[in-house]
Amino acid sequence: MLVLYHHPFSPACRFVRLALSEYGVRHELRLERVWDRRREFLTLNPGGFVPVAVENDGPAISGAGPILEYLDETRGYAQGDRRLMPDHPDLRAETRRLAEWFLRKFDDEVVGHLVHERIIKREMPAGAGGGAPESAVLRAARSNMRTHMRYIAYLAATRNWLGGDRLTFADLAAAAELSCADYLGEVPWTDNPHAKAWYARMKSRPSFRPLFADTVAGMPAAPSYTDLDF
Repeated sequence: MLVLYHHPFSPACRFVRLALSEYGVRHELRLERVWDRRREFLTLNPGGFVPVAVENDGPAISGAGPILEYLDETRGYAQGDRRLMPDHPDLRAETRRLAEWFLRKFDDEVVGHLVHERIIKREMPAGAGGGAPESAVLRAARSNMRTHMRYIAYLAATRNWLGGDRLTFADLAAAAELSCADYLGEVPWTDNPHAKAWYARMKSRPSFRPLFADTVAGMPAAPSYTDLDF
């Protein structure tokens, strides 16, 4: 059994959850509030961040990128044409580039700030950094969102999927990030019809259904979040 230490509104954790579902991997989710600095969790990952995956008696695998590679190496070849990593080296490189782009750059410039300010700081005690969101941070993230959405729209308009002809880890990475922002109603869908059409395909996949059950206490999801025809 694979155990995933996660937070439901961590985009990187959502990326891993989508990958696990797409590959049909039985797994158990364990909520980890990283600001608690639990000794047992820090033993698994001294860096103190999620996601962390542990399968059976194997070592802890920390971070979305290493987990991506682990899942591809242990399950990818058995997936046939459903493998989330292309066969050709050039396409594999592009998939890795885009997954890194979304999970790092998109998160660092946009979604990570939205989630931290509007969700995580609600859950954190004041002594750990919790409190009201900073309006200047939100303004910067919302401005950056429009630039990133134009890039996603460009990819969606020029390719069948973001990384090429078939679904890959790149699509899961982008969708995981956007799903958190979509919960908050922070995605300008009307300005990016190609991105919207691609995302509608993504959120219609069975792997997305568990994400719809994630909620924030006192903060209902935006109307578009679970609407497949948004």
